[in-house]
Amino acid sequence: MTSNFLVCCSQRLPGFSHLEFLYDYGLFLAKAITIVLAVAAVVLLVVAASMKQKHERGELKLTHISEELQSLRHHLKAELLDKKAFKAYEKQHKAEQKAKDKDQQSAESTKPRVFVLEFKGGIEASEVASLREEISAVLAIAEKSDQVLVNLESGGGMVHGYGLAASQLERVRRAGLPLTVCVDKVAASGGYMMACVANHIVAAPFAIVGSIGVVAQIPNFHRLLRKHDIDYEQHTAGEFKRTLTLFGENTDEGRAKFQEELEQTHELFKGFVSNFRPQLDVAKVATGEHWYGQQAVALGLVDEIGTSDDLLMKLADEKQVIKVRYQIRKKITDKLAHSASLMLSECYDRLLQKNRPM
Repeated sequence: MTSNFLVCCSQRLPGFSHLEFLYDYGLFLAKAITIVLAVAAVVLLVVAASMKQKHERGELKLTHISEELQSLRHHLKAELLDKKAFKAYEKQHKAEQKAKDKDQQSAESTKPRVFVLEFKGGIEASEVASLREEISAVLAIAEKSDQVLVNLESGGGMVHGYGLAASQLERVRRAGLPLTVCVDKVAASGGYMMACVANHIVAAPFAIVGSIGVVAQIPNFHRLLRKHDIDYEQHTAGEFKRTLTLFGENTDEGRAKFQEELEQTHELFKGFVSNFRPQLDVAKVATGEHWYGQQAVALGLVDEIGTSDDLLMKLADEKQVIKVRYQIRKKITDKLAHSASLMLSECYDRLLQKNRPM
């Protein structure tokens, strides 16, 4: 038995060389596949990077709100009516639509358009980058019969950022297109600087409007540094190159100059509002206070009480309502910074609401 087993094993030993060949071939194949996949991954990264560079500015998206509302009505009819009633409605709707297509096919292409833009601004008003692209696109194709509607939401922020945003809306006015601003939640400080450019301002009953004022605040660590024997040096050329600082000792002259600059900015703000709303008693409303929509109508800060939804539905029955959105491709760091800015703005808005009794 033993001798026969050894013979059998010796006869099968050559088979192990074949298995070794298969093992070596499989190992080689695995290495080759790994190399190919690595090269493919590098190629894909290069292609993705090149595509990102091509589209890093973003893209323009158009949404036909009029068509969406018609589709919504049709869908609701289908859900609410029974089969018999819906068939009758559908038959009538098709007949009416066919008649309209014959009579109004040429007129539809020349139907006045309403271009809808949205601006939800943070403290830095970085959203102006998209706004300027949207306005440039609208002005490139708009006719004199068209108009622009901006859904605006902002509690304000940096002067230069919102100054530029307001200037972008002013481009619409200079082009001769009617401009309407809708405020559903808040248009305060820099937000109102933008809103006042419009020919017509519509605000929800409890939307926060106004806050025509300027505020600046800065901490000072000079006493803390002096307590720990830490010296801080700051060298400037020009008497008022720096007025207030974080770490140096602030002077009464510096504080006075800083206050003077705030007052100058406030005067510019008031002049800007007066230019676009000459009927407004600026001295009465430019105290930094804010009001709700119902109060703002009486003061002349806004022209009408309503919501953007009501206005859009009304316009959709008469005109082509087209939403224009320019979406910029942002890096992760930009998205985080934008989110932080919006969070601070929302906190500011909440503080404004809490300070007003119901």
